[in-house]
Amino acid sequence: MSVELSPTQALSLWHRVVLAQVEDDAPDMTSRQLAVLLHIYLVPPPHTVRGLASVLGVTKPVITRALDSMGAIGLVERERDQRDKRNVVIKRTVAGALYLEKLGDLIIHQARKA
Repeated sequence: MSVELSPTQALSLWHRVVLAQVEDDAPDMTSRQLAVLLHIYLVPPPHTVRGLASVLGVTKPVITRALDSMGAIGLVERERDQRDKRNVVIKRTVAGALYLEKLGDLIIHQARKA
């Protein structure tokens, strides 16, 4: 399915989605955190701090801070890679999957209202 939107229409849609999240009292996430979360859930695992930093073109501490925030609200979990103790493997959670499913539904709903 192809959707044709002008830049103004696309921004208007994103504006409505963000406003609906605020009204719904959803967790506040930065664009970087959302990019990390989407990558973890949409790209097949495994995911490591090092790998995420490379994909997003940021440092490992940037990813660690994002994961700290998301981990605090249960959207992701971390554990040491048993094969290589230097790596930290990022795990999906049910709460994270539900958060993104709800976000996807919200985007669809706002798009249909347009």
